[in-house]
Order: sequence, then C-alpha cells, then structure tokens
Amino acid sequence: MDPRYDVLDDAAALAHRYLDGLGERPVGATAGLDELRERLARPLTDGGEDARHVIAQLAADVDPGLVASAGPRYFGFVIGGALPVAVAADWLTATWDQNGGGYTPAPALSVVEEVAAGWLRDVLGLPGTATIGFVTGCQMAHFTCLAAARHGVLARTGWDVEAQGLQGAPAVRVLANADAHITVQVAARMLGLGADRVVSVATDDHGRMRLDALETALAAGSGPAIVCAQAGEINTGAFDPIGAIADLCHEHGAWCHVDGAFGLWAAASPARRGLLEGFERADSWATDGHKWLNVPYDSGIAIVADAEAHRAAMTSTSPYIPAHAPGEPWALDWNPEFSRRARGVSIYAALRTLGRDGVAALVDGCCDHAARMAGALGVAEGVEVLNDVVLNQVLVRFGDDDAQTNAVIARVQRDGTCWLSGTTFKGRAAMRVSIVGWQTTSADVDRSADAILAAAAAT
Repeated sequence: MDPRYDVLDDAAALAHRYLDGLGERPVGATAGLDELRERLARPLTDGGEDARHVIAQLAADVDPGLVASAGPRYFGFVIGGALPVAVAADWLTATWDQNGGGYTPAPALSVVEEVAAGWLRDVLGLPGTATIGFVTGCQMAHFTCLAAARHGVLARTGWDVEAQGLQGAPAVRVLANADAHITVQVAARMLGLGADRVVSVATDDHGRMRLDALETALAAGSGPAIVCAQAGEINTGAFDPIGAIADLCHEHGAWCHVDGAFGLWAAASPARRGLLEGFERADSWATDGHKWLNVPYDSGIAIVADAEAHRAAMTSTSPYIPAHAPGEPWALDWNPEFSRRARGVSIYAALRTLGRDGVAALVDGCCDHAARMAGALGVAEGVEVLNDVVLNQVLVRFGDDDAQTNAVIARVQRDGTCWLSGTTFKGRAAMRVSIVGWQTTSADVDRSADAILAAAAAT
C-alpha cells in the first residue's frame, strides 16, 4: 500500500469515532467563536506539515465546534442526518474526483445521475419526461427552475431572454405565498426579476396560500407570470392547494413552480401523498436531498416539466466541449454549474438502499415522531402547539409570551440534550421543531420532550 494514502485510513477511523458518539455528545457546539479561531488559526508554514498530523489535529480542533446535526436529536433548520450508505457514496465521489458536468469527463457518474433522476421521478410520482438538475440546495434549485420559468413565459411572447436579456423584455410578474421561504425572493433577485417586485399572495392561519387571493392577484395584471406555491410551509408544514393553484395558473397562462424543499418528499408516502393533490400538474419543483432523503450536504434537486425550457435556460458550450446528442447525459444541460461534483451519486446510493418502501417509511416515521412530540408538549400547562401537525414540523409557544418562548429555546440549546431553533410566525415568537433525521427514535422524542418541558419549568 502506498503510505501516502494512509491518511485516508486515519480519516475513516476518525469518522467512525465521530459517528459512533453522535447519540450521546451534546447536540449543540460547545466552543464559541473566539475559541474556535484560537484553535484553528495556526501559522501557515513554509515547508508544510505531515498529512496525517494535519488530519488528526483538524479533527481534534473542530470537534467542540461541531453541531451533531447528523444525530438523532437535532431538530433545527430542517437538516437531515446522512445515511451511512450516502456518506460512503459521497466519499467515493470525492475519491473518483470526476467533473460531473458532462458525459465525456465523467461517463460512469453521468449515467449514475441519469438513473438517479429516473428513480426520483418514480418515487416522487412526477412526470416521466421531467428533467432534473442536481444542484447545491433549494436556493439553486429555485434559481434553476425559475430560470426555466423565465425562459418559458417570455418565449410565449416571442422574447429570447437568454440571447437578449431582460432590457426591453415584457415585465415578468412573480407571485408567491406570503409566507414563502426567502430563497424564492433571492432567486428572483439573482434572475433580475427583482426581490421587491415579488407579489405576496395572502395566506390562511397556517400559511396556506388562499386560492381566492391568488385569483385576484392574477386577474389584477397581465403578461407573463410565474406563481410560486409551497409544499410544506417552513414553520407549520402546511401545504398550499397545489393542484388547484396549478390549474388556475394554466388558465391564466402562468407558470406554476413548487417550493417543496422538504414537503415534496411527502409524495413518497402513500399515507401522505394526498397533501400534495394535483402537484404533478405544476411546471417545476424544487427540493433538497440533504433534508428528508438524508444524503450529505450539499444536495439540491431542480425538476422541470418542460425539457426545452430547462435546457435553454441552463445549457452551455465551448469549442473544446464535444457536441452531444440530446440523449447523452450532460449535466451542464440542466445545471447552472459548468464544473461540478457528481452530487447525484449519494442520491443513487440512498434510493437504491432504501427502495420505495424505505423512503416512505423514513417520511412516515419522522411525521409520526412530530405528532408524538406535539402530543407530549401540548398537554403541558402554559405550552401551546400553534400548528396542525400534518407533516414533520411542530411549532410551539410558551406562556403565550415572546420573551418566555425565546428564553426556553435558549435554555434548551444550552442544555445539549437536543437542538432546535426559534422563529416568528404570524408576528409571534415560537419554537420550531423539525424532525427529518433517519436516526431519531420514539425514545429520542420522549427524551427531548422531557428536556424541553424541564427548560420551560425552569424559565
């Protein structure tokens, strides 16, 4: 064995040690910013250092600043843990070091991603002809889908936005759920559509877009329009009436895009697919693999029904890039990146290992855990569960008071038994519990609920 690669064995051993301890280590970081800077800001040498020494010290230095988001009691920011098989596939992806931008530089991995895309369409119940780009996360998935939408709605007016830009183009209206995730506005900003020009469509008490408000907003203007619906409101987990929204969009000649960062995975569950009724009639969908599929960061998925619009918005070429037939898998046709790692490999491994039933069980298990958490917290005096727990999100308020709620959140984070985040919903502070990790068990839920109630009692 080449001794230069011994460092890989060291890294594998360190990874095993970290993963083996996930269940019992404090879930939040134990070191602050100043300490981490002191530990990591070592002088850079002229001659370099031994690779094995560097990896050993790196692992030791970052350890107190690591958040156990891959563990069973991390409930913050809708961050899923990473399945062991997906981690293993990700290691191999880095080892193979292929440019996943196209078939010629990465023949095998291009086919792996092609197959993974087909499996995703199958598991999620999306049109078999929809095209898929594997991007960094839902931010870039929105960017990709809305770029295709921008092309599609302007092409209907005879305007080629890729060639002519937006100067002189018909104005494109973007309408979104008033409680939409900020990434929708950021995508509109990056695409030159204007974040401040996004029209907020009124929602109900749980963050679901009101169909009557959308109909009024669409009728109030004319010309090309894009509507962004939401599958899984970021706080409550509630679903817009996506099928009816898609039908209304098509009546008005608008493009219907779905933000399904985590909620789109409900489509993989026969028990919960009804929450998305009619979603397959939308024009594009954005979701994350690093949320509910539990693959490592970074993993976003952009899905577009109109392959022509998708390719026109994304594809690129150069004299040194070989021409390719439409059926040859070149990821640069569907992604904003020219050079990229083959993110679809970990998705391939996760889907192949779980199968349809395994993905459904992962989704259902997390939703059942959320209901269990809501039940344990909601019966306590002074604790209010604010949402109908239809998915994996639990929104909790303490003493009907912003300051008390935020104090409970801070105390839970310091305690380390579990970690969750705060939010503001409909003008009120709340604790946001998001359960998407494959390792979470009922015992973890009960242990975490006890810690939350203890924090509330001590606040």
